[in-house]
Amino acid sequence: MHFEFILVYGNAVFLYGLGLVYFYYNAFHWAIKAFQEVLYVDPSFCRAKEIHLRLGLMFKVNTDYESSLKHFQLALIDCNPSTLSKVEIQFHIAHLYETQQKYHFAKEAYEQLLQTENLPAQVKASVLQQLGWMHHNVDLLGDKATKESYAIQYLQKSLEADPNSGQSWYFLGRCYSSIGKVQDAFISYRQSIDKSEASADTWCSIGVLYQQQNQPMDALQAYICAVQLDHGHVAAWTDLGTLYESCNQPQDAIKCYLNATRSKSCSNTSTLAGRIKFLQAQLCNLPQSSLQNKTKLLPSIEEAWSLPIPAELTSRQGAMNTAQKASKAHHPKTEPVLGLSQTAILQQSLPVHMISSSQVDGLSSPAKKKRTSSPIKHLEQLQTNKDNLNPAQKLRLEQLESNFVLMQQVLHKGQSSHLSGPNDEQPSLSTGPAQYLQAASTGIQKQTGPRTMPDNSVTQGAALNHLSSHIATSGGQQGPTFTKESQPSGNRSLMPETSRHAGDKSNGCVVVKGLSNHVQQLTVEPVCGPIQGDCTSPNLLISDSSHISASLTGKASDVVVTEACNKASNIHPAIHTKTNNSITSSSSSVIFTTTSFSKSTEQATTHSVTILNSLQNRLHTINREGLENLQSSKKPDLPVISLKPDPQIIPSLSMSIYSSSTEVLKACRNLGKNGLSNSHIFLDKCPPPRPPTSPYPPLPKDKLNPPTPSIYLENKRDAFFPPLHQFCINPKNPVTVIRGLAGALKLDLGLFSTKTLVEANNEHLVEVRTQLLQPADENWDPTGTKKIWRCESNRSHTTIAKYAQYQASSFQESLREENEKRMQHKEYSDNESAASDFSGKRRKGPFKTIKFGTNIDLSDDKKWKLQLHELTKLPAFVRVVSAGNILSHLGHSILGMNTVQLYMKVPGSRTPGHQENNNFCSVNINIGPGDCEWFVVPEDYWGVLNHFCEKNNLNFLMSSWWPNLEDLYEANVPVYRFIQRPGDLVWINAGTVHWVQAVGWCNNIAWNVGPLTACQYKLAVERYEWNKLQSVKSVVPMVHLSWNMARNIKVSDPKLFEMIKYCLLKVLKQCQTLREALITAGKEVIWHGRTSDEPAHYCSICEVEVFDLLFVTKESNSQKTYTVHCQDCARKTSGNLDNFVVLEQYKMEDLLQVYDQFTLVSEINMFLRYHPPPLDIAP
Repeated sequence: MHFEFILVYGNAVFLYGLGLVYFYYNAFHWAIKAFQEVLYVDPSFCRAKEIHLRLGLMFKVNTDYESSLKHFQLALIDCNPSTLSKVEIQFHIAHLYETQQKYHFAKEAYEQLLQTENLPAQVKASVLQQLGWMHHNVDLLGDKATKESYAIQYLQKSLEADPNSGQSWYFLGRCYSSIGKVQDAFISYRQSIDKSEASADTWCSIGVLYQQQNQPMDALQAYICAVQLDHGHVAAWTDLGTLYESCNQPQDAIKCYLNATRSKSCSNTSTLAGRIKFLQAQLCNLPQSSLQNKTKLLPSIEEAWSLPIPAELTSRQGAMNTAQKASKAHHPKTEPVLGLSQTAILQQSLPVHMISSSQVDGLSSPAKKKRTSSPIKHLEQLQTNKDNLNPAQKLRLEQLESNFVLMQQVLHKGQSSHLSGPNDEQPSLSTGPAQYLQAASTGIQKQTGPRTMPDNSVTQGAALNHLSSHIATSGGQQGPTFTKESQPSGNRSLMPETSRHAGDKSNGCVVVKGLSNHVQQLTVEPVCGPIQGDCTSPNLLISDSSHISASLTGKASDVVVTEACNKASNIHPAIHTKTNNSITSSSSSVIFTTTSFSKSTEQATTHSVTILNSLQNRLHTINREGLENLQSSKKPDLPVISLKPDPQIIPSLSMSIYSSSTEVLKACRNLGKNGLSNSHIFLDKCPPPRPPTSPYPPLPKDKLNPPTPSIYLENKRDAFFPPLHQFCINPKNPVTVIRGLAGALKLDLGLFSTKTLVEANNEHLVEVRTQLLQPADENWDPTGTKKIWRCESNRSHTTIAKYAQYQASSFQESLREENEKRMQHKEYSDNESAASDFSGKRRKGPFKTIKFGTNIDLSDDKKWKLQLHELTKLPAFVRVVSAGNILSHLGHSILGMNTVQLYMKVPGSRTPGHQENNNFCSVNINIGPGDCEWFVVPEDYWGVLNHFCEKNNLNFLMSSWWPNLEDLYEANVPVYRFIQRPGDLVWINAGTVHWVQAVGWCNNIAWNVGPLTACQYKLAVERYEWNKLQSVKSVVPMVHLSWNMARNIKVSDPKLFEMIKYCLLKVLKQCQTLREALITAGKEVIWHGRTSDEPAHYCSICEVEVFDLLFVTKESNSQKTYTVHCQDCARKTSGNLDNFVVLEQYKMEDLLQVYDQFTLVSEINMFLRYHPPPLDIAP
């Protein structure tokens, strides 16, 4: 059950506690919402740093790396105490660079960390580990020999700092393996298993080494160990299939490949499917007798599942090593390297997706029979039928009896020394691998449906009050590969580390360790509300030993907060030899099943990267005054911010917008430390903004493809006809296409042609987006296997001249392809078949790469004088500059909004889905010669698209996405779809969602306009507040703009007047209250003023707009660079503001005068002001 945030939006402490609960249960979607609303309601909340840390972790898991980086940086500048130290936060930031494939930034950040004095050993070990793995894994860091040499050096230094890191030993083994030092690699792998217990990735790598050494039986057992530890380990299943193929056992190979394809993390399904088809064809051509009489080199997959687990490489204790020697004495075996010894048989149940005969075209598969017996039960069965056993069964019975005695001794020793805790505690790490694996097999629970809350997963009343550390592989834009299995919620893990593997390019995990040494691992589907239908979140290792903070109860006497008590949990890559596809994450890949093993997934040929998840255990004892004393102990008694917002003391509750400025000042005087509850320009009692729900009742299916409103112009008089303006700004029309505008106004579009642009400014900068050429109504992943919403493009820069050359060569290449097609059509009479083949190819990939020239700035009236003058022929309501355009009153330029931008396109160039900045209207004219295809969704449905983005791990505001039309149709979202031809103007109304793809070679020009309407202003302010909630910078400074509108514009619309006036009232109160608080605290306010074209200011840290009173660092003030902070970030950086000066840009008397003079005017005066007598426009 989810609390309705709207009812408690003003209670930051409650929302914080609610966010902790959601965070604890891995319900990241809801935790993010709760934490964001805390910061929105009270930006100076005493636990803001903790919130930023958790948001950084959750966004990291969700692969929203930009948001994650921003929150980690916000936490880094905060001088308040928190659960992660400064160096630990810096480590996360460095790893984010690595995950985004910004390897040079990552390397620089890691090396800078190593220069830190008194760097904790665990952090140092993890930094060295990452540097080592990066050098092994990233080609950009040098030639292979040099890279491997550095990698080994870094990993050896990491092991000096932390000799017990199984992950570092594993990485070292991988490095040795890559340079052919097989014996050293095996020794390192063995150390890895000894230090970190069972790891599917390690076993898979061991299997690869054995296979390379031509020891197929040992390789088989190692692969079986891997897939028993992780039933969905793609690399192990694939390598095992390759092994069976090499031994001429295609039936078993098919089963392994099928198991690999059924894993959620499989990224090379098409390759494996082709291999399966090839092997099945082979089997069909073989006579049945040859299959039956053929001698098998290796046991079948079903027989191999019961082979002895190779305990020599998994055991940690000397006693077990002795037992293994005893076992080997009975059954000696030649071991060229480190052979797998025969120990107790582990007979786990086969994977739930073990292949049946029907799935391999009639091939027999004993896997249809479920294996549920345990090794002990198997031993009893063999003892019962002792007289009737064949030689092989007798040999197995001897093995079982020998090892059963040894295991009982080890188990008894472990229990006597460690099992003194409560019932839910597990034996210590001395427990043998067989018991360990047996516990796993008996602990498996299957559940495929959604789960709202995990059962018995935490002690009653416990809440997460310490921070987790996120694990993700380095590099790649791919998301994390979520696992299906984790430890039962009622038990602690036996492993000190969690291994997860998804190749070298993607993965994610979060680990949190509590105060005790017992770590609880949870795999939980997030709690979903009635609207949020499909939420998933990666695994968490979460401690259940923390307590709810005193601020949540108001009466706790002692509160213990954990600080960064994390244990390393790293990603274990493995060696692969056959495939090279990267893993694509699936947001719906989490199934709530539990076992004591961590799941791991692996990608072929690429190798994963590890990340720190183990940091020092530290405690903070907070006194009975609760969390608020954390802030008061660090900050002076500046009455600037209210920590406990009380709406009853806010003057606006007793004042209206019609109060005079004198009354406003009187109400603000002596407000003191009660302060203002927030800095929002919404009404005080309004809850934080949130996306709208889908309109009700839903539209019928036949209304989901509505005709696009279009106006056809014949002459200049039509273009200036007043009803055209009213039609375009009507909220009922999300988009209007004005056909033939250029012809009617005799616009010279040739001024914007590629040829003219090159002649005018050939070296002008062009931003280039590298994209995949796809059908306009579809968006496929790079492999062409499934439709997705994510629409990635790489950014670079070039010049107009160079892009023009590319545009021309692209056109010539297309002509050649057309000529080739014509020749093919002459040879093949079946044109439909040829078209069908082309259609199939375009959907299967790989897709052709194209380059889109975007965001070309045409604001310089000296460089582009002719082009900009030509646009003055347009009607006033679509001009770049006009009195009725809100954006013309900003007083400074915002590139692309109140200035013209140019786009140079080739077929397939995409502008992904978006709303315009701050929901302003936009104007787009197609220069030609080709067409563009548009997709448009009304503003009312943006909440639905936001939900789809969240469902696909995308940020609606910041990510690049291309909607799936099938999803929108199922959700009853209407989509306008139309073609924009050369000379057509497209008017996008306020808040309309749209995405565009070029059909041919063309250029476009575009800019934004702001009609002087209540609807436009309301949507702009709503997006301004939504951006603040989402920690996204608003491109349009609405406070600055509102004051300029009050100075320059006379308003006759009562609704628009009231909204602007209230914004002025709220800002006036904030400025006066803050000024008085600073003066009371003895902080000098220095007059600074403004220049005529000076842009609005934003906080350099959190990017919120800063109006009037600027908190500037003393250093930047002395250098005249003016690094601006908001008051919250300034106080977090310097609690007593000693490092800041406060600059004032407006005299209070000036603001009061503007406030008093902004009054509602009559409509008649307004009409005469903005509708002068018509011009003499002869046709």
